[in-house]
Amino acid sequence: MTEPSPSDQPSGLLGQISGNVQGIALMVFSTACMACMYVAIREVPGGMHPFEVAFFRNLIAVLLLAAWHRQHFLACFRTEHVRLHILRGSLNVTAMLAFFYAVLITPLATVAALGFTAPLFASVLAIFVLRERLQWHRLSVIALGFAGALLILRPGVTEVSRGPVLLLASSAIWAVTIMVIKVLARTDSSTTITVYMGTVMAPLSLLAAAFFWQWPDGAQLLWLLLIAVLGTLGQLSLAQSFRLADVGAVLPLDFLKLVWGTLLGFFIFAEVPDVFTWVGGSMIFGSTTYLALRESRRTALPAPANPSAAVPR
Repeated sequence: MTEPSPSDQPSGLLGQISGNVQGIALMVFSTACMACMYVAIREVPGGMHPFEVAFFRNLIAVLLLAAWHRQHFLACFRTEHVRLHILRGSLNVTAMLAFFYAVLITPLATVAALGFTAPLFASVLAIFVLRERLQWHRLSVIALGFAGALLILRPGVTEVSRGPVLLLASSAIWAVTIMVIKVLARTDSSTTITVYMGTVMAPLSLLAAAFFWQWPDGAQLLWLLLIAVLGTLGQLSLAQSFRLADVGAVLPLDFLKLVWGTLLGFFIFAEVPDVFTWVGGSMIFGSTTYLALRESRRTALPAPANPSAAVPR
């Protein structure tokens, strides 16, 4: 793994702590933020539609991005691939809308477990779209992960509800988005990709929310702000954890999302996941972690495609 640049290394007391320790702490914090965001989505008072929640999540994210990059925000839009950015944003918002809706009607442990599947879909797509080499051990690992998803759903044994279907659809669409991001990353900076994502997703999610619109009151705005802050902190902490630490040190901790989802679901919503969710989630997570670690060693990149980036939030 390449060493973090000086600008990535905290100064003072934090600078005396090893990168792996900092990365581990940030990954734990990231998983907690994302699990808490799922709870906040459900807790918005007044029965606000998830599409409207998603819109405000995107709007606030754009405002935060504009404030963060205020000195060169317009320069972030320089690209020769505007159509690809629009395609990426359109796919991303579709996946997000499906995901936010699913969070409302699906046990949080199941949300976390099935949220790990996007890298599996992406690995399959990479074989056909990016012409990556077909390897039998890789196919076996992918098959194991999808077997875990089937174990959670158990079609033919229990009725498959709408929530898990939406989660899998969200992951599949996000996998296509990952392919587009890989193409864009060849020429555009991560800042440009992120800025375009927010500016495309905000108006598109507004169109979807318009059919269910209700003006938020003060209490709802506070919850919407909390959702945006939690999501932003979770993503920033995730990115920084991979920047500071070895992939092998932080990636396994992503499994904590399943732990937090189980605990929060039990204590707040009285949800008790069955053993199939735990076993299936472990199979999915193990498969995606194996694929991500192999990819990081093959490309020598510090931050591979990973389960935490599986679902747009």
